[in-house]
Amino acid sequence: MRLNKRLLISLIVGLVLVVGFFTTFNYIQKGPKIDGAPSALRHSFMWNEKVWSILSSARRMSVKKPKPPKGKAPRVNGMLGLESPVDLKNYVVTVESGNKELKLPLGMFHLISKSSYSTDFRCIEGWSEETHYAGARFSDFMKYYDLGKKADGTYYQYVGLETPDGKYYVSIDMESMMHEQTVLAYEMNEAPLSLENGAPIRLIIPIKYGIKSLKRIGRIFFSDSRPPDYWAERGYDWYSGL
Repeated sequence: MRLNKRLLISLIVGLVLVVGFFTTFNYIQKGPKIDGAPSALRHSFMWNEKVWSILSSARRMSVKKPKPPKGKAPRVNGMLGLESPVDLKNYVVTVESGNKELKLPLGMFHLISKSSYSTDFRCIEGWSEETHYAGARFSDFMKYYDLGKKADGTYYQYVGLETPDGKYYVSIDMESMMHEQTVLAYEMNEAPLSLENGAPIRLIIPIKYGIKSLKRIGRIFFSDSRPPDYWAERGYDWYSGL
């Protein structure tokens, strides 16, 4: 009799858990969405963003790693925004900051002091690779061309970047863009960028997953409204911090 009672209780508890699981799963899948993701999932992403911001993810350094062999081809993963033909000789990057608009040839980035780092490049798919990269530190770039500040002298909250064809785009918080290791890179592993890795210039921001390191920058702009972000629109975590 006692065994039958325990079995009955176990069955009831199991049934409640199963019904609860499927009810919750169904609500997440078919319920309201925010920025392309189920609201419950998006709220968890926003909570994760706050946690990582508190843990100073945007200020601590990505761990230094040994420099890979010179000229070693960096791993290629994804060609979004790179399918269109590119004229490397006459390449310009459009930069918009308030009322200012600049058309900068690649040589204008070489006028800024060259910064280089060796650290892990981490993909949201789970793999990582030790990478050496060099170019203009983004904070130096802003200072050199007096960008990113509003009329009252404060910084915009976000930076948006797009490929020349506009097919791939990211938005990143200003604090992360001002990080010491955030670089507008024109070299990887001590060699000029290949077309597959975003020639002639790309972003590398090692405190974020690789989906934020946009290849082949065509446009940079500053805003207080969060600019569109390709993967966030498809349900991924917008912050993507490490």
